[in-house]
This record gives sequence, structure tokens and C-alpha cells, in this order.
Amino acid sequence: MRMLFLGDVMGRAGRQAVAEMLPRLRADWRLDFVVVNGENASNGAGLTAAHAKGLLEAGADCLTLGDHAFDQRDMMQFIEVEPRIVRPVNYAKGAPGRGFGVFEATQGRKVLVTQVLGQVFMKRPFADPFSQIEAVLKAHPPGGLVQASLVDVHCEATSEKMAMGHWCNGRASMVVGTHTHVPTADAIILSGGTAYLSDAGMCGDYDSVIGMDKAEPMRRFVTGMDKARFSPALGAATLSGLYVETDDRTGKATRLAMVRQGGRLQASGPEAAAG
Repeated sequence: MRMLFLGDVMGRAGRQAVAEMLPRLRADWRLDFVVVNGENASNGAGLTAAHAKGLLEAGADCLTLGDHAFDQRDMMQFIEVEPRIVRPVNYAKGAPGRGFGVFEATQGRKVLVTQVLGQVFMKRPFADPFSQIEAVLKAHPPGGLVQASLVDVHCEATSEKMAMGHWCNGRASMVVGTHTHVPTADAIILSGGTAYLSDAGMCGDYDSVIGMDKAEPMRRFVTGMDKARFSPALGAATLSGLYVETDDRTGKATRLAMVRQGGRLQASGPEAAAG
């Protein structure tokens, strides 16, 4: 199965890039399943129902959220009626929506998608991510009830993301980090057949400070004082993420490639990966 994961969509520039580029990538790369992290798609904080619909119409099969899952209040209701949106599995007891889902890819194949929030350096104390993921993976072994599985690890600390990658090794097809908006260069297929990347980066304008217009973040760093609200940068956006191919019989990853398309970063994708 050919799977694509796209990192945090950042504001209008990120949404526009997904709308313009994802349909072409689905066709050119013959993608079977696409997951997009949309938690910053609406003005850099959360995801509205309207913007969620736009990302799904552009070709996403599933959307993941993050610690800003419900910054846009209408998501509290929309997530209950749109099963293709997955919130963090350890967000809070009684939170609306679901922390995992099984979705249909091409040829009727099934894909598990789940997301978990880290604890290190995060502003809120979320439930233990490792025990929460353990229960989900045990119930959905790859190559059994599902042909592939994807874990979105929404964390600040790369060490916590890497620990989660090894925790899931051999039990998930793909573990991808999100949240910090800066793409890492450590894409690897781990010993148990799990594709891993510490951070997928963002779908947004990289002539920015993690997707925000540079002026206000720089002012705060230099002076220690704020003057205005953060606002997403609006320049040409780059799609960033991870492409993975899996074996339907085992759910193990057989090939992977970091993805950079459009905008200011050097282009890369599966066509440049070793066969």
C-alpha cells in the first residue's frame, strides 16, 4: 500500500498548498491512503468544520488534530458527525470524537489511524501516551484486522517521539511525529518494520517562524514583550511529510521517503528514493 502523511497544515497558505498539490500527488504517486494533520489549519490554531471539509475534498482520507484540537469551538460538534477526523487518544476523558479509527483505502483495504499527545514540555498534563497506544495497537494488529496502521505522535520532545517509535516498532506500519513544524532528517525503517520520522514538518510558508509571520515572534524573543497576536505567514507554502509503502500481508514498511513539494524547500519525494 502507498501511504502519504502530511505534517501540520499551517493557516491559509498551508490549506491552499494542500488544495493545489494533493490531487496531483494522489494521481502521480498512485496513493492508496492519505492522512493530513490539520490542527493548525484555521489561522494557526485549531481546525474549523469548513476548513476540515476543504482538506478532505482535496484528497485526505483522514485528518488528525493535536493539542489545539478544540481551539475552534465548532469542532466540538463537527467531530461527532465526521468520522474521518481523529483527535488524540489521550486528550481528556469525555472529549468528543474518537482517538482512533479504521478507514478504507483502495481495493477495500483497512488502515488504522491513531494519534497520541506527548507529556514532555507540553502545556497540559495529558494521560500516559504509551499505555493508551498499547491498547489501540493490541486491538488492531497489522496484517490482521487491518492491512496497515499509522500513529501520529504529537510531541515537543524528539526523545519522547523516538521512544514512541521504538515502543510501536513491529506493531505499527508508520510512526510520524508532528507539532514542532520543523522537518527532521531521520526517516528510517526500524528493525521491526515500522517506518519512523521524528517530525514531518509543516505544510506552510517556511519563510517564517514555525509558520507564523516573523515580526511578532522575533519581537518577543528580542524584547521579551508582545505587541500583537501571532498570525500565519502567507507566502508560498511547502508540503512536508512522509511517504511509505507497506506489505499488505504483514503491515510492515518496505520503502519510505521524506516529502517536500512546492514552496521554498528543496523538492523530494518517492520518485527520488532508492527502489
